Amino acid sequence: MLTLLSISNFALIDELRVEFDRGLNLLTGETGSGKSIIVDALGVLIGGRSSSDMIKSGATRANIEGLFSFDPAPELEDLLSKAGIQMDGLELIVRRELSTEGRNKIFVNNQLATQSLLRELRPFLVDIHGQGDQQTLFDPAAHGDILDAHAALHDSRDKIARLFGRWDSVRRELERLRRDESERFQLLDLLRFQISELERAGLTSGEDERLGEERLRLANVEKLSTLCAEAFGLTYEADDSAMARVVQAAKRVDELAQYDSSFKSYVEALNSTRAMLEDLAYSLREFAGGLEFSPSRLAEIEDRLAEISRLKRKYGGTIESSLDHLSVSQDRLSQIQHSDERERELSANLDVARAEYIEAAMELHQDRVRAAKKFEREVERNLAEVAMENARFRVNIEGGSGAGEEDFTSRGIDQIEFFFSANPGEPVKALAKVASGGEASRLMLVLKTAANANAFPRTIVFDEIDSGIGGRVSESVGAKLKKLSDTNQVLCVTHQAQIARFADSHLLVRKEVAKGRTEVVVERLDRRSRVEEIARMLTGADITEAARRHAREMLRSG
Repeated sequence: MLTLLSISNFALIDELRVEFDRGLNLLTGETGSGKSIIVDALGVLIGGRSSSDMIKSGATRANIEGLFSFDPAPELEDLLSKAGIQMDGLELIVRRELSTEGRNKIFVNNQLATQSLLRELRPFLVDIHGQGDQQTLFDPAAHGDILDAHAALHDSRDKIARLFGRWDSVRRELERLRRDESERFQLLDLLRFQISELERAGLTSGEDERLGEERLRLANVEKLSTLCAEAFGLTYEADDSAMARVVQAAKRVDELAQYDSSFKSYVEALNSTRAMLEDLAYSLREFAGGLEFSPSRLAEIEDRLAEISRLKRKYGGTIESSLDHLSVSQDRLSQIQHSDERERELSANLDVARAEYIEAAMELHQDRVRAAKKFEREVERNLAEVAMENARFRVNIEGGSGAGEEDFTSRGIDQIEFFFSANPGEPVKALAKVASGGEASRLMLVLKTAANANAFPRTIVFDEIDSGIGGRVSESVGAKLKKLSDTNQVLCVTHQAQIARFADSHLLVRKEVAKGRTEVVVERLDRRSRVEEIARMLTGADITEAARRHAREMLRSG
């Protein structure tokens, strides 16, 4: 449910905050007052097209923000969790920032989000239907959802989706195995050769680094011997070595410490230095003693490093990648060697999964066929109540026993599309080809109320749904909107008093001129104000007392 809509610098709107209630929210006002601007802003918020032309003149940025509240919705929580977005209790904040420079941004719960995520969220948020916005109605993919909702086939849909997932998973694995089978002999030879080559090489992690250090030592034995001798002499052996000087210094400082205790810490430091020099001298002597030039060992290292380098170039650039390749190849070889057994197992599993899916899909198909006739009659009966007495509505279902695996989907084997004709003598055609804007809006209202409205728990927006109707028909449209609002929040822009009287929350939209600029203002009407507004809708600018009495009567019976 949309609880708050905040708009700034959008079209004629400078700053606007509109609070909405549960149930039926009606927006009324003079033609051109800005009602459609609010609907347009809501459309942009939930992923509709935006352009710099929508930004108010003189501004560089526009902001639209909506606060939505929900009943517990595991699917929504799962979607947000996968996107790394946490819900704040049962509330969700969506914000869009438009820029004249074209750098538009989307935020969900104050975290930067993508347009694709917003499209995925839209079914949970808002469903807009107006003169030019009947995407859901004109999309055959949604027709099956509406029919299934009417027939309360949710459990069957969940079952078919689960069985499809199982069948599709086995099918994909079997296809991959059979692709491998066609390349089996070539792949077997290649894998065996590579495994043999890597196993013979006996690579170990870090071996190239260790050999490189050893090669460097062997190639510089003479220099290393000289350096060790010089360092040993300077450190320990010479009369004026570092060790001798440190010993002398330690004696002098120790005597000083007898007179001034502050020198004691230096004595300890010098003793530590002496121990370190002794350790260094020992290490230099040991290292020098182990130095021995070996041409044969150097040649052996050069050959080994050349072999390692060749294998690294061939298998990914490092010893680790070569070892990983060996492990993967061994597993792959094992799989291929046992592929016949696995293929037989998968084939049997696929037959079972296919049979279970087809059985469930045929049951769902029969349920849909039975439900379609009832749905057609109910829709046509309701269409007659909204000034479409001659309209005909048909549900076309293609599928059933003639379906093949290419028709398998997570929704079943049926292709469902609504067909429609508004005029007598005209054949029914695909809905998107024949329904005008006003007809489509009223048809969507009928479908929403005829189907199980609980399947669409969101904010449903109807813009100009009353186009071309009046009197008794408007009364019926208002009653249907009211019924739909029992299970969904409904926002409706209307010019009909007969519809406005059903409002749970009545919002008046008007324009005001302040400091030479036109602003859009929204006012929540109390009962007295509603009488005035409905009277205006009945009679126009000159409101009569008779119109006020009529308005009061309408509200009492609303």
